[in-house]
Amino acid sequence: MNDKYSFAKCAQYGRRLAARLCDQHFGAQPNVTLDGAAVLKFTPIRQLNLLVIRQLLGQWQAETARLRSVYFDFEAAPVQAALAQFMNVLSRHISLNRAAFEPLLAQAAADTLGLVADPAGSFQRLLLGTTETPTLTGLRDNLRYIDIDKAFYQGFVDSLPVSDDLGRDFLTHRFELYHAANYKAHQPMQRLVAELSALLPLTTADLLEDGPVSAATASPRVEEPVAIPAPTPIPVVAPPTFVAPPREELPPAAPKLAPTAEAPARLSPDTDSANIPLHEKLKAGQQAAPALAETLRATAAPTSLAERSGPKVDTLREAISINQRFSFINELFNGENMDYHAAIQHLDSLPTIDQARAYVTTDLSQRYDWSRKEEHVNKLLKLIERKFA
Repeated sequence: MNDKYSFAKCAQYGRRLAARLCDQHFGAQPNVTLDGAAVLKFTPIRQLNLLVIRQLLGQWQAETARLRSVYFDFEAAPVQAALAQFMNVLSRHISLNRAAFEPLLAQAAADTLGLVADPAGSFQRLLLGTTETPTLTGLRDNLRYIDIDKAFYQGFVDSLPVSDDLGRDFLTHRFELYHAANYKAHQPMQRLVAELSALLPLTTADLLEDGPVSAATASPRVEEPVAIPAPTPIPVVAPPTFVAPPREELPPAAPKLAPTAEAPARLSPDTDSANIPLHEKLKAGQQAAPALAETLRATAAPTSLAERSGPKVDTLREAISINQRFSFINELFNGENMDYHAAIQHLDSLPTIDQARAYVTTDLSQRYDWSRKEEHVNKLLKLIERKFA
């Protein structure tokens, strides 16, 4: 794989994405199964669906191989015709429950990221496959399951000499030369990441070998997560099309702090302090006492939720500053960037403050063991109070 990206992190994201999408689809109907048509429409990203079908093709071929036996003539024409008819019928009766489907989807997500991050490895896994004697016919058949950068891979296959005797080493070396000459034709990783982020938050930094920069050791990266729309049910009404990536948004800048009343007045550097009377110096360093009416009003009038917690915010995602976000990720979510984004997105979708508090104090607190993280948990709860003020 390209030394800039980690295939292990691509696979980890694939597992989380598969779990999220399966929760959405199978959560209300755990015993439902998917047929071939449902698989092709399962996600709005066509490449994911095609790579699941490709894995099913591999299983289909393995089932055919297991039927063979040394005791019978499987090469006889009537046997071949009967096997072909049987396997064709079987391929039209796909039935996948969650336990069978989720690992296929997880692998499809990892391979989808690999098409852009690791073209050479993807060529060997998805086009060459496990066959020892690749052919042009086989390569073109496998192209049916490529949607991202298909023109790039199609161009390589079209450049090969017409021959049914192409060695793996020859094809691998020739692809490396082709990629070196045409690498700029690849789809940018950021575009694919933006499409996947609509399903589960992801940034290119999450896939790097060195991982996202920790707030405790370095300043935050310039690249920030793309804008993430609220999760929607998986579409199943029409064949999926390639999704245009959402526009990337930079995170809101941290608000500038206004001078507080407690801060002492600073003397101008041009002022000659020796000529200022002592009582003026003392007055400049002391806070002016509030009027009695203001003191009584502050004591008698009940404070609102917004006054206790701060100004109201529209969303938690926009209200949390960069430094605070890294603090939450490291202290509350064990450094897991995607877990943090998924939790904040869910909190922003809850309609009431009681539901948001319950999600923090029961679900998240138990899942990540926040029994000794009161300070950070209280900061998050205060932000929730500002959102619902």
